[in-house]
Amino acid sequence: NVTAMASAAASKRLRTEYRNLQKNPVEHITACPTEANILEWHYVIVGPPKTPYDGGVYHGIVKFPSEYPFKPPAIQMITPNGRFKTQTRLCLSMSDFHPESWNPLWSVSTILMGLFSFMCENSPTQGSIVTTTEQKHRAARESLAFNCKNTTFCELFPEFVEQYAERCDREEKARAEAALHPASTTNSSNLENNTNASDLKGNDIASWTQLAGLVGVLGVLLYAVMQLATL
Repeated sequence: NVTAMASAAASKRLRTEYRNLQKNPVEHITACPTEANILEWHYVIVGPPKTPYDGGVYHGIVKFPSEYPFKPPAIQMITPNGRFKTQTRLCLSMSDFHPESWNPLWSVSTILMGLFSFMCENSPTQGSIVTTTEQKHRAARESLAFNCKNTTFCELFPEFVEQYAERCDREEKARAEAALHPASTTNSSNLENNTNASDLKGNDIASWTQLAGLVGVLGVLLYAVMQLATL
């Protein structure tokens, strides 16, 4: 039994923290342990609005030592995100890179909120990468599809799998609608072109009308001058 690897203190503490997370969810963050191993937690960070991660769904792992809470966990991100390398231990103040700064009073919520906050910054660290805003946007758009290929993600976070299925269904219906009514787009385009052509013709007619009026006025003036010259 893999769970037996956890000390009694670690197991009790992590089960308590899981219950607390269920009662008091953290905004933008979902997390839970695997059924087989209380020391292995999977989390999902939902990209917040007004950031390059908006709309992204980022899956990762927190691996706790058997000595938790007296030693810090290892933190990794699985989903390509444009901020951190994937499948790589991240150097954070609350990770196993810095056991000297670890505080046993910190919890799963504290750890993941710290990761979330650091993700939204641009500070470099071991395991971070530099990408453009557009690359981060693209990673966000592709994140859910990427995650749904992961069996563990699908088992632990079925609500996100359902979201992806609904999105695929909407996109499929939109493609089917476009295939059934391809002429509507063409007609709209032709109508716009015809309207523009009509506007151009109307402008030409107005210009010629103005020119004809001007010629008429000049003819009247010329006639008056000739009359005066005969006097």
